[in-house]
Amino acid sequence: MDTIAYFNIILRLAIWFLLTADFSLANIIIGVSIAFLLPRSYTSPGKLKDWLRVLWEIVIAIPQAYIEAIQIMLLPHNQEEIVLERVKPQRTPGLIFLDIFLITFTPKTIVLKYHERGWYEVHRVRRGKRHNKDIERSSLMEKSNEEMTQ
Repeated sequence: MDTIAYFNIILRLAIWFLLTADFSLANIIIGVSIAFLLPRSYTSPGKLKDWLRVLWEIVIAIPQAYIEAIQIMLLPHNQEEIVLERVKPQRTPGLIFLDIFLITFTPKTIVLKYHERGWYEVHRVRRGKRHNKDIERSSLMEKSNEEMTQ
């Protein structure tokens, strides 16, 4: 087994333990069994440097999440917007999942939708005055339709 296969198994086990929140011996055996029995994707293998970069971004995101949570508690964040972010090229489903996790992990952002054409629809809160969300949403959809057709 190569390094990417180990990362995939670790990711599956991490998801299993996050879902069950149970570290008993029986649950560990079930989690390991499921991690090995789930089918693997051989269509587009992930690159080791992409996995390492995402793992490093997760390490960086933890203190960033605490900082943003404190900012939201102390300072008003009234401005909301929905933006499109392009998916990094040649991402495996596991890396796309981790990208979505990273965006959603920080308190000021959440992924609303993943577009199959390679876009994330991200909701953000910022400091500032409140805008009409309907206007922003309609202009975003017009812009996204133009960008996705290109």
